[in-house]
Amino acid sequence: MMASSYSGKRVLITGHTGFKGSWLSHWLNARGAQVSGLALAPETQPNLFNELGLAQHIDHRLCDLRDRDALARHVAAIQPEIVFHLAAQALVRRSYQNPVETFATNVMGTAHLLESCFATSSVRAIVVVTSDKCYAPSSSAWGYRECDPLGGHDPYSASKACEEWVATAWQKSFGGKAGAPLIATTRAGNVIGGGDWAEDRLIPDLVRARQAHQSARIRNPNAVRPWQHVLEPLAGYLQLGERLLAEDGKYACAWNFGPEIGAMRPVADLCAALEPVLGLDWQIDATTEHPHEAEFLRLDSSRARLLLDWQPRWSFDETMQLTGQWYARHAAGESARDLCNEQLQKYRNSNG
Repeated sequence: MMASSYSGKRVLITGHTGFKGSWLSHWLNARGAQVSGLALAPETQPNLFNELGLAQHIDHRLCDLRDRDALARHVAAIQPEIVFHLAAQALVRRSYQNPVETFATNVMGTAHLLESCFATSSVRAIVVVTSDKCYAPSSSAWGYRECDPLGGHDPYSASKACEEWVATAWQKSFGGKAGAPLIATTRAGNVIGGGDWAEDRLIPDLVRARQAHQSARIRNPNAVRPWQHVLEPLAGYLQLGERLLAEDGKYACAWNFGPEIGAMRPVADLCAALEPVLGLDWQIDATTEHPHEAEFLRLDSSRARLLLDWQPRWSFDETMQLTGQWYARHAAGESARDLCNEQLQKYRNSNG
């Protein structure tokens, strides 16, 4: 697969100016898709969208998904065949600072998009990207499955659970009509990789500390997360999108895309793995005033393995090496396009 079936397809990506959205836009554009993007302007400098020069290679449009009318006009003009919905307020700590904005973007923005897509006859498939944090907290060591209860203690997690419910409601209420698009939702692990410069996110914080010749401060070193390279879930989204475009309704449901159990590591392990690659220094932040975040997250991706023939290709060590090398080589002057193309080629050639 590896996106070849998207050649010539009209693809809309929301959130295309973000980290994951930029990687996905670049990948699909390289494979011949007619890519359009709807998003806010990039928030950081630098950012992967500009580093890749994507505005010159795709149909780049600025739009706030909270603006229902503007969104509807854009979707109608683009006439996409498939939509990958990645636009979101994606930062946990910011959700504490701006909970209403978080719900407005993640919940109502999704409802606005689905309304626009169902009003546009060209749309055949919609992949809604949520988060592994959409699950209600559980102490189970077996990993969250798609059938487990949704919920969340912080505004971001709760908004992602609501986003899942919105997508399910749309599929069940309106998806049975002739010509209606199929909707699936996806829940990935903690996605990392070169080109992420978001605020208040672990690896970008480490990179910024290194560049400033400072010691990075780690607030929760024992938190266990399902670390995975950005290309892993994106490959899953593309495989899922193929099945939806083929109008196979059994794929219109929720999907986990998580790493191997060996990639379930505490934050301290990630820092230790990147330390020699990036030459960074870090220490534990002893401040107690941190918002609540889950201590343990693990995804069960059995459904994707069995029904999509998807599985992670890169180990924890490979993921850390590739991520660290991307930033180190970029800092040394190599272009983001060359680095991303090299890793895309490596991913296509890997067998898992």
